[in-house]
Amino acid sequence: MLEPESTSRSAPRSLLSTPLTSWHVEHGAAMAEFAGYNMPVHYGSIIAEHQVTRLSAGLFDISHMARMRFEGPRSHNLLDHLLTRRVDDMRLGQVRYSLICNAEGGILDDVLVSYLESPSGRQFYLLVVNAGNHQKILNWLKPHLTDFPDIIFSDVTHQTAMISLQGPQAVTIIQRLFPEQTKKISGLKYYRSLVTRQMQKPVIVSRTGYTGEDGFELVVRAEDAVRVWENILLAGREYSIQPVGLGARDTLRLEAGMPLYGHELAEDTDPFTAGLGFAVSLEDRSFIGSDALSSEFQQATTQKRVGLRLTGRRAAREGALVLDSDSRTVGQVTSGTFSPSLQCPIAMAYIAKESAHPGAVLTVDVRGSKIDAQVVELPFYRRDSL
Repeated sequence: MLEPESTSRSAPRSLLSTPLTSWHVEHGAAMAEFAGYNMPVHYGSIIAEHQVTRLSAGLFDISHMARMRFEGPRSHNLLDHLLTRRVDDMRLGQVRYSLICNAEGGILDDVLVSYLESPSGRQFYLLVVNAGNHQKILNWLKPHLTDFPDIIFSDVTHQTAMISLQGPQAVTIIQRLFPEQTKKISGLKYYRSLVTRQMQKPVIVSRTGYTGEDGFELVVRAEDAVRVWENILLAGREYSIQPVGLGARDTLRLEAGMPLYGHELAEDTDPFTAGLGFAVSLEDRSFIGSDALSSEFQQATTQKRVGLRLTGRRAAREGALVLDSDSRTVGQVTSGTFSPSLQCPIAMAYIAKESAHPGAVLTVDVRGSKIDAQVVELPFYRRDSL
């Protein structure tokens, strides 16, 4: 399960707030530091919040994620040079999952890039970056922006909020929020987005998420965040919608086999070992890290990211060693939890490729106890269809 960052006892850190932090505190959320923000871990039961998202709808404050806007006729050229996924062929309303890599092909972050048009006709790209990598990516961007002085770049993280509505009832609920745009909003395909209005206020709506469920993510102005948040809760009241904290967000994404930066992804991890080759477009283009990635693509990886299903009820945590039948270390757990949906411990791990075939029986060292585990295909959980 996601672990809140520890704080220094000798020098307490000043935590950042999202536009919804006061709401979380007022409604009894257990708060903790995450990526420098004071964030809700849970409001009551992590398991209950997990299950309501799987069965009905959960509402998440993800405003800690960084949001960067690029506007100008050469924005696509800049982003196509920076991202592993092709950008210059994106159509308006399209969203793509991509990576930012260093020159050696190591992952600096995994991101979402959207190509949008405002109601006034202004076209721009929105890049959503992991909260813990906000400043790192800003620093990395600056020298590249100097080569494109005609691009208007804005870090709009603190001027906006980001809200995620996830679950099988998400479509029904979102329709109530946009009564004049019902068909347009509900008709959004997966990884598509648009700029519209909610009660005459601008909002970006995308059909994306980090839970393995259908759902939507909304970017609104900071001053509109509480109103939109409460409108969604009101619209979903008959479906028992609940606000959900970071604890359940982590168990949900782990069941869905989705990597988390700092666990499955890092600067010494390449996309192919991580199982993210689909997010790398190498053909007929050059971008930062493309030479290294082209070389890595032609070589066989020695490790593979896999799912592990453990026996018993004890969860393996990050760093737990994975052993073969001869007690040789073949890998290491990157994330682990007890799965509320599957009612068993699950984990993701990087293990030697020869031990990574589905069905392989291995052992995980869980705090000194050897627990049997079976390699399974990711994701652990998959909804029927969109």
